[in-house]
Amino acid sequence: MSWLGRLLGEKPDEALPLYTAVVRRARAEHWYLDGAVPDTVDGRFDMIATLLAIVMLRLEADPAGGDPAARLAERFVDDMDGQLREIGIGDIIVGKHIGKMMSMLGGRLGAYRDGLAAGDIGPALVRNLYRGVTPDDAALAHVRQSVMAFHAALATMPVTELRAGELP
Repeated sequence: MSWLGRLLGEKPDEALPLYTAVVRRARAEHWYLDGAVPDTVDGRFDMIATLLAIVMLRLEADPAGGDPAARLAERFVDDMDGQLREIGIGDIIVGKHIGKMMSMLGGRLGAYRDGLAAGDIGPALVRNLYRGVTPDDAALAHVRQSVMAFHAALATMPVTELRAGELP
């Protein structure tokens, strides 16, 4: 944060380290190569939203996680707003797109929450990550196993470490 920002009372973007770590993890090549996630703008959005939802579910499970989860969602909105503007979406339409993206993130939170509770996130992955087009068995197994391992490892991490941008 700049000295002027501190002088004016701006608060640091506390969610930035965690959000950056989630995006970095979502950009890993294995999702797109071994997992057959489409390497497109939509596919990358879907991968970020998937991992973001898993992290938010972890935060949701902890009494100290409510504020970090809310800040993480705000950071997501800010990033998506900037990304949309960068690819040429105009001011008039950006808000509509952001609303749709937030709705999609909310839907993923519910779908992954339900899938984790049922012990099978496969259907939620096909619907939300692959947009209803079932990939081959090996690709789906790779993503399912990787997301489940990520979820399990997150469960053992303190919220303070997550807020600092440390991911398993």
